[in-house]
Formats: sequence, C-alpha cells, structure tokens
Amino acid sequence: MELTPVQLRVLGCLLEKERTTPDNYPLTMNALLSACNQTTNRWPVVTFTEATVQNSIENLKGEGLLRIVYSRSNRADKYRHVLDEAWGLDEAELALLGVLMLRGAQTTAELRTRTERIHCFADLEEMGAVLDRLATRPEPMVVHLGRSPGQKEPRWGHLLGGDVPPDSGLPVTETPRTSRSDRIDALEVTVATLRDEVDRLRADHDSLAERLGTLLD
Repeated sequence: MELTPVQLRVLGCLLEKERTTPDNYPLTMNALLSACNQTTNRWPVVTFTEATVQNSIENLKGEGLLRIVYSRSNRADKYRHVLDEAWGLDEAELALLGVLMLRGAQTTAELRTRTERIHCFADLEEMGAVLDRLATRPEPMVVHLGRSPGQKEPRWGHLLGGDVPPDSGLPVTETPRTSRSDRIDALEVTVATLRDEVDRLRADHDSLAERLGTLLD
C-alpha cells in the first residue's frame, strides 16, 4: 500500500497524540487539523484545510487504517488509527513509524531522542532490532539509507509512501525539541478540543431556545 503525504501526516499525528495527549484522544477534526499543521516536530510544515484532511480520513477508513468514533450526543465525531490491528504492529514499531511519518528520514540517534515521548527504548541496540524487524517484513516498511550531507551517521526512512526521496528528512541545522514546544503542542490540541465543546454548547443553547420559544408560543 502506498499512502499519500496527507494520509501519512494524518496517521502520524494520530499515533503521536495517542501517546502524548491521551486525555484528548481520539481526536476531533479541529484537534487533528491543528496537529497536522503544527510548526514544531513536523517536516515539512504544511497548512492543510479541513476538506483535505476529511478526504484523507475517508480514504484511510476505506483502507481499514482509521476508524471514526461516532458521537451519541451533539459532540463532534472523533478519529483514531487502527494500525496495530491492520498491520500487526507493536508499540515500539508504531512509535518509530509515527516519528518517521512526521519528520522524514533520521539517524538512529535522532529516532531514539524523538520517540522518547511515545515509547522508551532501552538503548540503540534495541531500537536497531525493531528497525531491522520492520525492514525485513514480507512488505518492508522501513529502509536503511546512506548519510545525508553534513551528517556522520546513516539514516532510516519509511516506505509507506513509496520510495524515500534522496533529500528526505529534516535539515541538519534543526534544533532539538524543547519541553516548551511540547507544552505548546498540547495546548493547541486542548484549545481545538475546547472549541468543539463551545460549538456543542452553542448548538445545545440554540436548540433549547428554539424549544422554549415553541412552548411560549
């Protein structure tokens, strides 16, 4: 299966937010859109529209990679990935694929640092074993790449969108992610979730006002 860049971003965000903001997972459309368009912890930075993300959601649902959590009230529908079920992946494998989807090709050292918030690997040897496992599946999901200019170590890239572009990956000048940006990301998701709650309350208010108006008439 060859996924589009938008589908990869959607799945990567769902994988990430499942672990980093579990209280807000599954994600509403507003939260998912905010996650896709984050300017931190993403490469490349994008500005998707809701229509673009919605189209990918429908396609991923049709492929059995995503499920919609329908609401029984006026709350917004939510979305969650099912890659563990669809592809038979464990937590460590999902963590690596998620980071690769969101940030492109990376060295093992970069991967270990960037997966810490999602899954804690004991050491690089353990991570290497998981990468080898993903690379030797009947349909390989990752591939070992050469070094990019300015880097001393070879990199790993995912194969979920086809062959890895030769320049795939973050610029080598990128600064490490900070705890402040982690907090900003969590706040963005929380704000999107609260926006959904406000919309629901507004709809409840309008509905109640309409019913009261009918009764008074």
